[in-house]
Amino acid sequence: MKPEESFLNQPIRSLQTMLRTLAEQDPRHETLVPDGIYGPATVSAVSRFQRLHGLPATGITDQATWEQILGEYEPALVQVGEAQFLDIILEPNQVIRRGQRHPHIYMVQAILAVLQDAYQSIGPVSHTGILDEATSNAISAFQSLSGLPMTGHLDKLTWKALALHYPQAARQSDQGANM
Repeated sequence: MKPEESFLNQPIRSLQTMLRTLAEQDPRHETLVPDGIYGPATVSAVSRFQRLHGLPATGITDQATWEQILGEYEPALVQVGEAQFLDIILEPNQVIRRGQRHPHIYMVQAILAVLQDAYQSIGPVSHTGILDEATSNAISAFQSLSGLPMTGHLDKLTWKALALHYPQAARQSDQGANM
């Protein structure tokens, strides 16, 4: 849980939001509803935090407590938040063609391996970093399924379609692996 921009200049609500995020990541912390009131629930959550982190358990958010909460909050936010989005950078009108080696092709090959489980018309690929014949054929099959021109090359339209199809296919693949 990340403090909303509307929490700016609302230090109590921000404190409560950070403590709640810590509780989501580590159940030893108290879950707290950010209401903007430094009441008994906030005092209790701050005291628990202080005890867990070797600070004097006063329930008062002094400078040392605030700094410790901030230090714990950023890593916790990474753990409870969404994974970092990754976007490849293709120059305007850049196209990676059959036979070319490019670091982005490793990612494309990994995505195609996941999509192969969801769409049987996409053939297997090796992770070479080269847009080889098998990768080009798999891209062409995917382009056909996506209503794109079947070039077998990687361009921005193909990347966008791959990026949009990947999350659902990965969830399906993950669910199938857990059964």
